Amino acid sequence: MPHRHRKSHTVRNALIVIVTLVVVVSGVVVAYQMSGGKPNSFSGGKILLVTSMGNITIELFDNMPITAGNFKTLTQQGIYNGTIFHRVVTGFVIQGGDVASKGITVPPIQDELPNKHNNVRGSVAMAKTSQPNSATSQFFINLKNNAGTLDSNYSVFGQVIAGMDVADAIGNVQITPTDPSVPDDGKPVQDVTLKVAEIIG
Repeated sequence: MPHRHRKSHTVRNALIVIVTLVVVVSGVVVAYQMSGGKPNSFSGGKILLVTSMGNITIELFDNMPITAGNFKTLTQQGIYNGTIFHRVVTGFVIQGGDVASKGITVPPIQDELPNKHNNVRGSVAMAKTSQPNSATSQFFINLKNNAGTLDSNYSVFGQVIAGMDVADAIGNVQITPTDPSVPDDGKPVQDVTLKVAEIIG
């Protein structure tokens, strides 16, 4: 009898361990699937963008040290303060961070490709020229899922966690097309100003 009693406890404990492992693994799988099959590595810090149309909060990915680190450093230095969202592609992206108007030159950084994260709606990535490793200070916020179009070239370093409605509103302002043949891509008629960018966490 004592041996059976101990065996019963052992079996029960083993079952509890197995069930616990199944629950934990299931949670990890679900989180992985929700992130589009890519790891969600937040905790790289939070940045508040105070714009003339409202506030946007971005959480940075801690596994994108070059791009997220560059954005954080420029924010700490106040370089983004007083810049504008100089480009809107309606329903596609809004782009800011052009500091050339302030007479500031930012050295280019290395691309972090292949992407660890997707250019999905609300994600934030570095803008650059057609050349590799040419990103400096400019960034964009995706207004829709652009993963198939942009993932191979543009490093995603954060995600909008509050104020996506503000990003959408900026994406719907009237613009002056840079190229008349592309009416949905241009500079806002009225400046949308990034008043202050600050680290809040």
